[in-house]
Amino acid sequence: MSETMTQTDTGAAQAGTAPGSSQDGGPDTGKNSRSGAGNEQEPRFVSKLTRDTVALILAGGRGSRLKQLTQWRAKPAVHFGGKFRIIDFPLSNCINSGIRRVAVLTQYKAHSLIQHIQRGWGFLRAELGEFVELVPAQQRIADTWYVGTADAVFQNLDIIRGYNASYVLILAGDHIYKMDYGPMLAHHVEKGADMTIGCLELPLEEARAFGVMSVDEDGRVVDFHEKPARPRPLPGRPDVALCSMGIYVFNTRFLCEELQRDASETASSHDFGKDVIPAAIRDYRVHAYTFRDKETGRQAYWRDVGTIDAFWEANMELIGVVPELNLYDEEWPIWTYQAQLPPAKFIFDDEGRRGMAVDSMVSGGCIVSGALIRHSLLFSGVRVHSYAHVEDCVVMPNVDVGERCRLFKAVIDEGCRIPEGMVIGEDPQADAARFHVSPRGVVLVTPEMLGQEYQRVR
Repeated sequence: MSETMTQTDTGAAQAGTAPGSSQDGGPDTGKNSRSGAGNEQEPRFVSKLTRDTVALILAGGRGSRLKQLTQWRAKPAVHFGGKFRIIDFPLSNCINSGIRRVAVLTQYKAHSLIQHIQRGWGFLRAELGEFVELVPAQQRIADTWYVGTADAVFQNLDIIRGYNASYVLILAGDHIYKMDYGPMLAHHVEKGADMTIGCLELPLEEARAFGVMSVDEDGRVVDFHEKPARPRPLPGRPDVALCSMGIYVFNTRFLCEELQRDASETASSHDFGKDVIPAAIRDYRVHAYTFRDKETGRQAYWRDVGTIDAFWEANMELIGVVPELNLYDEEWPIWTYQAQLPPAKFIFDDEGRRGMAVDSMVSGGCIVSGALIRHSLLFSGVRVHSYAHVEDCVVMPNVDVGERCRLFKAVIDEGCRIPEGMVIGEDPQADAARFHVSPRGVVLVTPEMLGQEYQRVR
């Protein structure tokens, strides 16, 4: 093997198993590691697996489909849900799952992302081996920046080996969902897999944007195509395909060897979906793990908020009476950094000048001064002045909406100052001349579009 044996590997080797192989049963649990099934694994067994896992969050993507919303920030740093950033969801999933060793790989316009993680995710105890660690692109191995998802991990193999973990959990940093990674790790070990892929069942039309796979009766992946023009449906379900979530569990040694092999291939694009997975399924045990709600058995909540329309819709869903994504779940909290701000305030109660919000979410530090907020989501520090009307909008932090403005079906970027009397969202042609209008009619407004300089909120 090309990898130097770690302390964990040494203990397993003495027991007669190799952690990089399909015979590896994981760390000693004091029980038969394959006795559980599905989500019924013994908690102590799962907790041992999560403690022996390091998570890598790939957070360096440009997010170009979000247009000017990622002009000054990486996609994982985009605000979401009134007080969070997108990166908070995979990070919270790790902490809530018992995975308390996390490395965040950054690259594109990472300053606000780095600052957010430094401020909000420094509560783990380093002396107990816990951390959320920032790993910027450093050209540690090559003279180029990351050229693909697999290359991003390959260029940090020395760091990964230093974690001495038996398993590596690789996550995308730009999706919204709540997931316990423990059962997926247990599934990986029980199947004797070298690699396990987190999966969703999606309509064929949506599946074209994902990696699509076919599996045998035991859940072993036998075929994989990245973003196929004609996705292959599931047997007996002609309208649905099995798609990758961009979540992978690897045995550490296997991951290192496969990435070294891929790096030596000059024709490779060094991407997990395009190169690493198709090569692995030919010779190794690659299994699928379908992400389902543990109570209903149906597919669990998961959103790719990679377009303006998808971003707006996912935020609007949160305002519903019983949204699919429960942000009020005390058993699975979403952690974040939030500035110390006063409560939201609603002032004036005159006829035609009443400060109020209906079917909306309003964050701390907001002042609604004689204005109407309807079916909208206001992030922290937003000011809405008298006689204004804001409806079906996502309003980012520290936006100032002037008197008598009318805003409909819009995403207003951080720090915008909407001039008095401006109307947005009523005239598509006028909006398209000044702003970006999405295919479904969502208007994106940024400071630059208003002739203002962008100034990031600190």
